[in-house]
Amino acid sequence: MRNFESIRRHVNTAGYNITSHDEDVICIELSLEKGTRHQSIFLSELDDDDGRPYLRVSTAIAPTTGMDPKRALAFNWQSVVGYLAIGDLDGVPYLQLVENRPYEGLDAAEVDRLVLEIGGLGDRMERMMSAGGDLL
Repeated sequence: MRNFESIRRHVNTAGYNITSHDEDVICIELSLEKGTRHQSIFLSELDDDDGRPYLRVSTAIAPTTGMDPKRALAFNWQSVVGYLAIGDLDGVPYLQLVENRPYEGLDAAEVDRLVLEIGGLGDRMERMMSAGGDLL
């Protein structure tokens, strides 16, 4: 995978349920637990300070209202894959699970693994923060 267009080609042929397909963002809806739960995963591209391109894989967890930032920072310290950040979703600040990977060395299997891992973990975190609900 050398660029965002190669990511786009892969997700189009891999059988994912793509719900949004903008020029710079792809939204995949994962169906989890035999279709009883769903999680939206967003793929986008960003560049570091040197212009090196990265794939960003993210999913919204919960609105930030009433959240304890200590828990998010503790998660970031312990997490091997993914970190928590706050991002805007339709004008509302949301806690999001994010992973950034450089395109160098990124292949189709790793993209699939990231989508499934961030999606599954994001759904489990969403369930814990929403008393079992499915927010997005």
